[in-house]
Amino acid sequence: MNANDFAKCWKQERDYLLELYSSGQEETAVSALIDKMALSTDQKEQMKQVLGQVLTDTFYTLLLGLDGSASIGGVQESFKIYDEEENLISDCGELETKAWEHFHE
Repeated sequence: MNANDFAKCWKQERDYLLELYSSGQEETAVSALIDKMALSTDQKEQMKQVLGQVLTDTFYTLLLGLDGSASIGGVQESFKIYDEEENLISDCGELETKAWEHFHE
């Protein structure tokens, strides 16, 4: 896995969570809270847009924080990310570019 694959997997996770929370097909804590709101169809679409943006901002910021180009909890430092076989996935600077490409397509 490289920085591109890593960022792409996080984008896929974001998309999966958005669908899980907004589809109403599976019971999650988030979907249960949304159901309790008894939203109209238009409001459900607006809620999906809000959730999508929140998830995008969260995942994108997490990736930038790992890359050293944003702070995590007020602390900004670079991290190197390795896979289970100790292959370097991302060194400083690579992940920021790939995260932008996947989260702002």
